[in-house]
Amino acid sequence: MLRDSRIFAYFPARDLDRARRFYEETLGFVPKSVNEGGVTYEFGGGTAAFLYLTDNAGTSKASQAFWSVEDVDREIAELKRRGVVFERYDDLPGERSPEGAVIAGGAKAAWFKDSEGNILAIVQSL
Repeated sequence: MLRDSRIFAYFPARDLDRARRFYEETLGFVPKSVNEGGVTYEFGGGTAAFLYLTDNAGTSKASQAFWSVEDVDREIAELKRRGVVFERYDDLPGERSPEGAVIAGGAKAAWFKDSEGNILAIVQSL
């Protein structure tokens, strides 16, 4: 059944070289494999994401993927040090943490865009 299977994310890119620089130099990801179709990155718990070339990159107005983290504010501070700019969604309900994360519905979350305009998130369960 699908609910018992691992799931993987896709990161669409209009410019694969630019996207790789963002993911590898800014975020610090290490490629697990590289092929003509793109790059695979591994994460915790046996999860992974595939960065691939497409003209559709950055067209979704919803989050492409999110990372479940232990401390959103700590992650925001670290990512800001690396040059990541966070989105501010003032229309979302909830309080704001000292670093600007939205606190609502039992979670604390923050969003940023990659070099291709894809919306990514970090989320902490409370």
